[in-house]
Amino acid sequence: MADSFYSQIAANRRNSLLLALLVIALFGALGFSIGFAVTGGPEGALGVMGIAILIGSLTAVASYFGGASLVLSVSGAKEVDETSAPQLMNVVREMAIASNIPMPKVYVIDDSAPNAFATGRDPKHASVAITTGLLEKLDREELQGVMGHELSHVRNFDIRFAMIVGVLVGSIALLADFFLRFTFWGGGRSRSNNRDSGGGGLQAIFFVVAIVLSILAPIVARFVQLAVNRQREYLADASSVQLTRNPYGLERALAKISADPEVLEVANRATQHMYFTNPIKKFEERATGLFSTHPAALDRINRLRELTGERPLDGPEAAQLAGLD
Repeated sequence: MADSFYSQIAANRRNSLLLALLVIALFGALGFSIGFAVTGGPEGALGVMGIAILIGSLTAVASYFGGASLVLSVSGAKEVDETSAPQLMNVVREMAIASNIPMPKVYVIDDSAPNAFATGRDPKHASVAITTGLLEKLDREELQGVMGHELSHVRNFDIRFAMIVGVLVGSIALLADFFLRFTFWGGGRSRSNNRDSGGGGLQAIFFVVAIVLSILAPIVARFVQLAVNRQREYLADASSVQLTRNPYGLERALAKISADPEVLEVANRATQHMYFTNPIKKFEERATGLFSTHPAALDRINRLRELTGERPLDGPEAAQLAGLD
């Protein structure tokens, strides 16, 4: 079990890093090609890419310091303490000690749909939010599994990692949109004049490359972002087992939460990636399976079963879980 457990963690971290590097490479290639297409030279290309990086960095700083408070406010989360939620605080404290991180602030969301998320820029400024539905429907072992998962996100700096990738993806979309609008409103005509004069052959090539990348890069980057999110969920599951030494609580929690028909009203497309399981159900109009932010619950459960040497779920039970998310 130990070899399988640590190999899962190593593979998930490696895959996440490779995917993040792919987003960075896309951003660099798009910025350079647009810069060359607009200015006609490598110096201008590097300048445009530098401006794009600066804007992305400023956005990242704003998200870094203000993102957690905004998400908690939008979710209607209320802070609790030892008096108002003694068992929850006890479980979170246990998992914080096991994770070797400071005790996070604990919030409760008044919603009957069972779910939870973690937020904050680092372990010293972390918060966890839990719905009342999760507290009512899960037993203590299952709650430990979920809290171990969420505090693993904190310990592994997944929130910061996801924020960096998200800002890069957003910057790619903004840069591509700016260039396409610039081209549509006449920016391309000046490029054509340069080509006619005989000095813009290379610039014309970069102009075509920039248009193609402006169309494809945001789509590819979004898929990569979703893949990163899914890898970090697998990593947090494995890390939760490391903390609790009990894969069964987490496995049961995944099955219960995924099978629950309640809709989490406070969740939206901007925050859905943060939750323990995808809060937007398949049967909802706002659901888009193509852009799923989480691995399927069945896949997560079967990975946990691999750690204990149990056979994967199959038959009617597996079919039921597969049809939910």
